[in-house]
Amino acid sequence: MDRIVIVGSGASGVHFALSVLQKGYDVVMLDVGRVKPPVLNPRDTFVELKHSLEDPVRYFLGEDYEAVVYPGSAGEYYGFPPNKSYVFARPRAFVTDAKGFEPLSSFAQGGLAEAWTGGAYPLNDADLAEFPFSFRDLEPHYVEVARRIGVTGAADDLARFFPVHAGLMEPLRLDRHSALLLERYGRRRRDLNEDLGCYLGRSRVATLSSDRDDRPGCSYLGRCLWGCPTGSLYTPLATLNQCHQYPNFTYRSNVYVRHLRIAQGRRVASAVITRHNGGETEEVTGDRFVLAAGTLSSSRIYMRTHQQETGETIRLRGLMDNRQVLVPFLNLALVGRPYDPDSYQYHQIAVGIDTADLAGYVHGQITTLKTALIHPIVQNLPVDLRTALALFRSARAGLGVVNVNFRDTRRQENFVTLGQTPGGESALLIHYAPPAGEARAIAQVLKIVNSALRRLGCHVPPGLSHVRPMGASVHYAGTIPMSTTGDPHTALTDCRSAQYSNLQFVDGTTFPALPAKNLTFSLMANALRVAACSF
Repeated sequence: MDRIVIVGSGASGVHFALSVLQKGYDVVMLDVGRVKPPVLNPRDTFVELKHSLEDPVRYFLGEDYEAVVYPGSAGEYYGFPPNKSYVFARPRAFVTDAKGFEPLSSFAQGGLAEAWTGGAYPLNDADLAEFPFSFRDLEPHYVEVARRIGVTGAADDLARFFPVHAGLMEPLRLDRHSALLLERYGRRRRDLNEDLGCYLGRSRVATLSSDRDDRPGCSYLGRCLWGCPTGSLYTPLATLNQCHQYPNFTYRSNVYVRHLRIAQGRRVASAVITRHNGGETEEVTGDRFVLAAGTLSSSRIYMRTHQQETGETIRLRGLMDNRQVLVPFLNLALVGRPYDPDSYQYHQIAVGIDTADLAGYVHGQITTLKTALIHPIVQNLPVDLRTALALFRSARAGLGVVNVNFRDTRRQENFVTLGQTPGGESALLIHYAPPAGEARAIAQVLKIVNSALRRLGCHVPPGLSHVRPMGASVHYAGTIPMSTTGDPHTALTDCRSAQYSNLQFVDGTTFPALPAKNLTFSLMANALRVAACSF
């Protein structure tokens, strides 16, 4: 059988690899592969961890206090925990120079989804209108991914936006704040639906609500943000470990793919690699090649390949990302009540807003505050520190945030290309400009969100909503889009390159549109679709 060379160990790469391994193909995976640090005290709750660790300050804030979000930090309400810094560390060779975009990349084992919040929302036919396939084509692959990773969910009012497919587990146990919001929604459903086009329901999350295979159900330790210590919350490292069980799987870490070598017949002959920190080059040969390194890295490899072959520097147009807006709120009924840290920390409720022609479908995730670091919130309150701490302690049980996601479309003015930084280093250049009318669309949607929260008995503090910079959502897509025309620098329906017949993409590079929903679940399902129709 053919030898398949896969670049990257992220969510789509590992699921593609597992699928073709099961078919008997030999697979070589090339990866920088930064290693996850060991899990400390896996049975301790969040509160117990603060007392049982030898140096809890170092664990929660970092050796150099890198997890501290200082005043004036562009309004961000949270930072990444120190023990997840490995997810975002870059090799020296990967240099970016961005305008209008703040890119994040991962070279960790498991990729960016090692730091995701588990949102697993299928795309419906409206979301897939610009794709060369429908939900029906993707549905069996959603079901298979759900079987592999475990996805909880319910058939509720959000089914109009999230198709209900087989393989869903019972939802997680609700925390008190989330349960109160859903109870109030039940009483105000008609008003919210008819007046605002706003619907609430249970999130679809890749976290086990009961034991499955060798993974336990959620134990509600309150440590999700710092990395689930039991493996209940799925990350791609679990599937990478499954791949290691196959004798036909070879994993090469600590290597950086510079470009692909093209042979006669416009076929890829090899991947040119170095050690991730430099050194002599080496070539890894194969019969088929799959880029699964994430949209930015896969685009860089593709453009560098074209540059090596032709001497031409190209622009890949159509870069997309979801704009996100954070809307903090206070549930007045919970002021003065104690909060429960022993609960699932990420979003348990999702919100769908049908805005007709204003901004298309808008997706939101509601996270009730539990054990997140408090200093980014306290320092943003418009009062002195002593008063801010007193207010926070009283309000903590009722605090929450809605993460509002907007769709994006491919536009010619947004692109990636190759160039040099002002210092003369080779770099991936990124240019992004928001769509015309974005500010108006955001303002109109926030009016709907604020009105919905008020009807749910919540107060939205004025002036605290935060428009996150482009790049913050890390839902990158669109630079080598799927097309039925076979135009240069596009992909065919099976995500095969229109330029090179034995090269495929299974990450966001090929998505021709970017719905407002979280992307990872659909990336995994599409990777299975590609494996099924091509191998």
